[in-house]
Amino acid sequence: MSLLSITSILITVSALFAYVNYRTLKLPNTIGIMVISLIFSLTLVLLGNLGFSQAEELASNVIRQVDFDETLLNGMLGFLLFAGAMHINLSELLKHKWTIGLLASAGVISSMFLVAGGAYHVFQWFGFSVPFIFCLLFGSLISPTDPIAVMGILKTAGASKSLEIKIAGESLFNDGVAIVIFLAIFGMAVNGDAFDMQHIGLLFVQEAFGGALFGIACGWLALQMLKRVDNYQVEVLLTLALVAGGSTAAAGLHLSAPIAVVMAGLMIGNHGRRDAMSNTTVQHLDTFWELIDEILNAVLFLIIGLEVMILSHDLQVWVAGMVMAFVVLLSRFVSVGGPVFVMRKLGRDFNPHAVKILTWGGLRGGISVALALSIPASPERDLIVSVTYVIVLISILLQGLTIGRLVKATAVNPTID
Repeated sequence: MSLLSITSILITVSALFAYVNYRTLKLPNTIGIMVISLIFSLTLVLLGNLGFSQAEELASNVIRQVDFDETLLNGMLGFLLFAGAMHINLSELLKHKWTIGLLASAGVISSMFLVAGGAYHVFQWFGFSVPFIFCLLFGSLISPTDPIAVMGILKTAGASKSLEIKIAGESLFNDGVAIVIFLAIFGMAVNGDAFDMQHIGLLFVQEAFGGALFGIACGWLALQMLKRVDNYQVEVLLTLALVAGGSTAAAGLHLSAPIAVVMAGLMIGNHGRRDAMSNTTVQHLDTFWELIDEILNAVLFLIIGLEVMILSHDLQVWVAGMVMAFVVLLSRFVSVGGPVFVMRKLGRDFNPHAVKILTWGGLRGGISVALALSIPASPERDLIVSVTYVIVLISILLQGLTIGRLVKATAVNPTID
């Protein structure tokens, strides 16, 4: 099938599932689409096992032609991050910069090691022989919270602004940090590179800090152009070019495209609104990027639901994934509790429920699946992909559908600090 045909099918099915969710399930749009696509996938798999395999083969063929890791990491991710970053209040973000910074760096790294240790023993327990370096690779891809899933759920969770800034801010930055760590471990696990702390440190500085500076530079350049234009069509097109061109250029320069796009989005969403745009432009810009966000999220969660058709159906693998979902959640609790403890010692006041909410609000999503799918074909890869998928499903369905209730239940003093 051509790219146009695949895109047309995915958008059409997303729209139909969104309609069905709106009329029946009435779940948050992204979760509803994923639930319906998951039910649809499982129904096709069941029919295929009963001898009616034509529909399953057709659907599986479409999904196999979607290069999920390439589509998300080098395509959709930049647009989704920019759309999310545009609505983050920069002054509020800076108020919590140390908390967010600790969660996005030390939190991710500590979680990675905790998950890796847990995975090594759980996989052995279920009879899977997985080298520790691949467990570490798995820990690096599953530890970051997914900004796409997190911000999509926060819209309907009713969280306070302070809480929302912390969770959203962490998720916007920790995926860029995690991708850098993933690439470093990927080289050791897949390419046999020797462990070199200096190389990892330089890679981190180049990708993360270089990406941030590049994003600020691109955002500043776009900002100067926006100041000299008073036409919302041109201004919307400039922001579209900023994301598409900026993320492509950052990747070409071996800088972190996600971090670059987030920094550019923060500049346009804050300084751009205040200094460079009329009210008419702001209204049209918000509407445009809200639509981009909704459409891409719908397609993304549809694909996540449909991916079940091409994964391992080994019950033992899925049970191992369920156990690892608990391990990942426990690791999140410990890795969040550490930074919060440090910040409390430094004199910051935290709500008693801070760790609980940050733990349960740390959803995993499409980025983890995409990173898992980018691992070359191997027995370890098949296990990691399936286990990652199970964890993402449980995270979105269980945590995503209940985070709002948790926020309300702990809303005696809803702000975290």
